Amino acid sequence: MDWYQTLFEIIDMRSFSNLWFWIVLAVVWSTTSHYVLGVPFDMVLRARRHGGQSETDLEDLVRINTNRILFIAQMSGLWISGFACFFLTMLILLGFWYGNEFSQALVLLAIPLSLVGLLSISTARLIQEEDAKGELLRKRLTRHRLYTQIIGMVAIFVTALWGMYQNLSVGPLGG
Repeated sequence: MDWYQTLFEIIDMRSFSNLWFWIVLAVVWSTTSHYVLGVPFDMVLRARRHGGQSETDLEDLVRINTNRILFIAQMSGLWISGFACFFLTMLILLGFWYGNEFSQALVLLAIPLSLVGLLSISTARLIQEEDAKGELLRKRLTRHRLYTQIIGMVAIFVTALWGMYQNLSVGPLGG
């Protein structure tokens, strides 16, 4: 038996019947909803409760991250969009036209995360245009987190439905 066959037996490329895929799905959405524009949400809560230096730290970190996000979007946003569309189209074709389950799993992760990325750019632009500080900034970050969680819940629900359909129609052992 060669190393390639051994590797694929260990990893099991059937995603929806694999526990590791579901663990990755949970970790991805947990992490995505915790970091709002790259800022841990506990900083938002701490700034709301304590103010003072916590508020200043939050505003500084949000300013740094929004400037970074908008700079990347301005300088290479078109290229990133082009590559992302190419990559997503390739995965959609491989997954749903050719029936590759691993590609289907990646599509069900990548498309909602792309929506969160677009939401992040929109929120960063809004925060910068309003020069949001204090309560307005915390409101924007909280709303961004809520929308991210809604996207995540819908994504997990759709992924679970598709995964159950795949496991029931194809069978957990591929057969």
